[in-house]
Formats: sequence, C-alpha cells, structure tokens
Amino acid sequence: MPSTSQKQHNLMEMVAHDPAAAQRTGVPESVAKEFVRGDKGRTFDHEAHHEALKKAARAMPIDPRPRGGKRTY
Repeated sequence: MPSTSQKQHNLMEMVAHDPAAAQRTGVPESVAKEFVRGDKGRTFDHEAHHEALKKAARAMPIDPRPRGGKRTY
C-alpha cells in the first residue's frame, strides 16, 4: 500500500527501521514495511503531478460544439 503524503512516508520509513518507534507510535513494523515496499520508486513531488495533468489536458481534443446557454447560430 503506498503512502498518501511525504509526511506519512517519512513516518513509515522511521517505523520500518526502528522497533522502538514502532512501539512508540503504535504502528506495527510489518505494516510500515508494507508501506515502504509500496512507495518504492514513487516521488511526492506535487509540481511534477500538476505538470502531468497539464500535459494530459493539452493532449485532449477540444469539442467545438457549444454546451448549453444561448444558441450561437
């Protein structure tokens, strides 16, 4: 299972490598290790995510038909 944020990722990394942290936080080591495996190769760079969305939007064709409102013909 991948982490949903950089903060969660950092917590899971700490818990996966420190048994005392696992006990202190209440997160089982096995769960943390599963998160770390799920995060392998993943980045939490939001700018890259937004750029990918913009690129996908530019690739979508524009529909010339009007949507609702006044008729233009």
